[in-house]
Amino acid sequence: MQVIVDLCVVPVGVGVSLSPYVAACERVLKDAGLEIRLHAYGTNIEGEWEAVFAAIKKCHEAVHAMGAPRITTTIKLGTRTDRRQTMDEKVRSVESKL
Repeated sequence: MQVIVDLCVVPVGVGVSLSPYVAACERVLKDAGLEIRLHAYGTNIEGEWEAVFAAIKKCHEAVHAMGAPRITTTIKLGTRTDRRQTMDEKVRSVESKL
């Protein structure tokens, strides 16, 4: 099943700057071959359900391996059965109405 996810991984107990942890997670997602879009408060991910959630697990493993004792993650996701829709198509649909 195709899924579009909005992911926000926040390590806890590592100080104020989180960018090294975000970058580590972005590398994991890129290496997984997923379509990703970094934004100011998270990352949009597009792909097959199993591949996306396997990559999210690897993000947690990578961030813990960097020394983060805790991680809080927020996930929003959407699936469709009527047709396949990409992240770019969703954005274009809204922009065309502006």
